[in-house]
Amino acid sequence: TIDNGFGSGEAASLGRSILLFAVMSLVLVAGSFTRSLLISWIGERVSADLRIRAFEHLIFLDADFFETRSSGDIQSRLTADIAILQTIIGSSLSIAVRSIILCAGSLVLMLYTNPKLTLMVFLAIPLIVLPVIVVGRRVRSLSRSNQEKLSDVGSYINEIIFNIKAIKADLHERQDIARFNQRVEGSFAIASRRVFVRSVLIGLVMATTLLSVTGMFWIGGQDVLAQTITSGELIAFIFYAFMMTFSVAAVSEVYSDIQRAAGAIDRLMELMTVRPRILPPSVASVLPSVCTNILRFDQVSHTYPSRPEQRVLSQLSFHVANGEYLALVGPSGAGKSTVFEMIMRFYDPESGAIEFCGTDLRRLSHAQLRGQTALVSQRLLLFNTSIRENISYARPDATTHEILEAAEMTHVTEFSDRLPQGLDTVVGEGGVLLSRGQCQRIAIARAILKKPRLLLLDEATSSLDTESERIIRNALSGLIAQTTTLVIAHRFSTIQEADRILLLDRGQLVAEGSHQSLSQQSPLYNRLVKVQFRPDQVPDKTARQQLLN
Repeated sequence: TIDNGFGSGEAASLGRSILLFAVMSLVLVAGSFTRSLLISWIGERVSADLRIRAFEHLIFLDADFFETRSSGDIQSRLTADIAILQTIIGSSLSIAVRSIILCAGSLVLMLYTNPKLTLMVFLAIPLIVLPVIVVGRRVRSLSRSNQEKLSDVGSYINEIIFNIKAIKADLHERQDIARFNQRVEGSFAIASRRVFVRSVLIGLVMATTLLSVTGMFWIGGQDVLAQTITSGELIAFIFYAFMMTFSVAAVSEVYSDIQRAAGAIDRLMELMTVRPRILPPSVASVLPSVCTNILRFDQVSHTYPSRPEQRVLSQLSFHVANGEYLALVGPSGAGKSTVFEMIMRFYDPESGAIEFCGTDLRRLSHAQLRGQTALVSQRLLLFNTSIRENISYARPDATTHEILEAAEMTHVTEFSDRLPQGLDTVVGEGGVLLSRGQCQRIAIARAILKKPRLLLLDEATSSLDTESERIIRNALSGLIAQTTTLVIAHRFSTIQEADRILLLDRGQLVAEGSHQSLSQQSPLYNRLVKVQFRPDQVPDKTARQQLLN
């Protein structure tokens, strides 16, 4: 354009040069549109696939994994960390692709235009690349620290939301605001250092590149004065050099973003490389349709991974006959809830064996075991969806008639009929929009709908008043008559009808029998009856202290 267009003095030659420039500009626009569209779509697709894969991996991990990880940290890895990768792939990668192509094209055209000046560029490349590598590592380290601080902030928010009523009751708002500010400021301090180091990196690359361009100006100007190259060739070369300069600067900025993403990838890979230890067998055994003893513990010992120094079960042995109604009692920390967790195979015993219908649990698939077992916990395990979907959670294929029948048996319809949407009313997160007693009825209705072979009731009526407990007990009586039931209870009314009572203490079976026999044989059982099972009596101080000891 300069030499043959302006230099020739011919309008036609100038027009051809400008037309070629316009065509190339349109090609550039089309290429930029295609690049932006495709790579941004790839970023969205990759982040969606990563979240799906990470969630699929997470949901099959063992229960002990969630004991040692905060929910906020896990959420941060699946949301914030993957969001960083989405930004890098969908935005920064697009810039990197464009910049690498422009840089490579510029170098080719520079070599074609003036090899001698291009040699100067190659001499400057090590000075550009070295700070990118050195400073980039520091950016990666700071990025990981920043993500960990952010996950700590997320964990604290989750804790505050979960305990909001306790915070308000104790007027703790100001203190929690101060603690939250400390966490946010800690994250900000690390982010500030990362931003500073990243800016230093970009500045070093720009300074080195522009200094090399300045040198090219000087040498190229001398060549123009000596008439070894034309002014058009020099301007074209400088144009290519500037394209390369800004491309390299963009790549260096993207590199610092990639180092930031590497910190997020490290945290995500930590999650993805965790492998579950509770695995179904490669070839599962077939359960018999009829068995005499539906459950058997044989010298079972267990400690939780998060508390390896504390043994919760020690050489525990007992059996449960088919159709039997068995009650587990004992002081707090005796291992009653752990027995239920072992039955559901949330954990495997350190030693000993647990059999379901004569088959070791480790030889059964999860579907075989948990499909025939229903657990009603004292913790309210409801989801932020409708009452109907909460009841049918274990049996999504249940008919409307079956769901309604279970709701009527547990008297869920007594309160659901008064709600605007009836059974389609959303219960809120954890059932927050309902009372604890109403939530417990829904949980028991879910168990009834499942029609399990083995029913586990972990203080299932603990949140109910006397009248509600009577209603639920009547509802459960039909189910208990048709299945095998293990119940953990602190109410005398819950255990007095049990076929057999197991008394646990510090993870060991210390006595078993009926209420009458245990009352005559076990001082510990008598103290439990006096302190725990009779809420209408006020226990004396001596009995309470003996129980605690």
